[in-house]
Amino acid sequence: MTSYRETIALSHKGAMDLLTAAVAHAEKIGVPQCIFVIDASGETIASLRMDGAKYLSMHTARAKARTAASINNPTGAMPVEFGVAAGIASQGGVTHLPGGLPIRFGGRLAGAIGVGSGTGDQDFEVGRAALKAVGADAV
Repeated sequence: MTSYRETIALSHKGAMDLLTAAVAHAEKIGVPQCIFVIDASGETIASLRMDGAKYLSMHTARAKARTAASINNPTGAMPVEFGVAAGIASQGGVTHLPGGLPIRFGGRLAGAIGVGSGTGDQDFEVGRAALKAVGADAV
């Protein structure tokens, strides 16, 4: 076993491209959104609250992104009881709400996107459109 592992990182250009694509899709479906793009460690690279998006959704969008990166899977599948307990234990850093997606290239985790302010299905739709626009793995 080696003493290191190779990783990939999402660039700031990639983060901006994700934001741009997410905003374009949110406008297309007529649902203003809060969007967070984070790196694989959970640190924010870029975020935006579109005009008309619910301001409290900034908190949930960030938690969705951080959760998706942490579990390397979409959010929304964990049992509600576990999600609530994890949210309390992490002081709001983890959520069971749908709308968080890992950003992977060739199966390797580069970060995550969290979208909030619409329904869970709308949030996922906006996030998936952003992933597709930058050539990330489909989730």
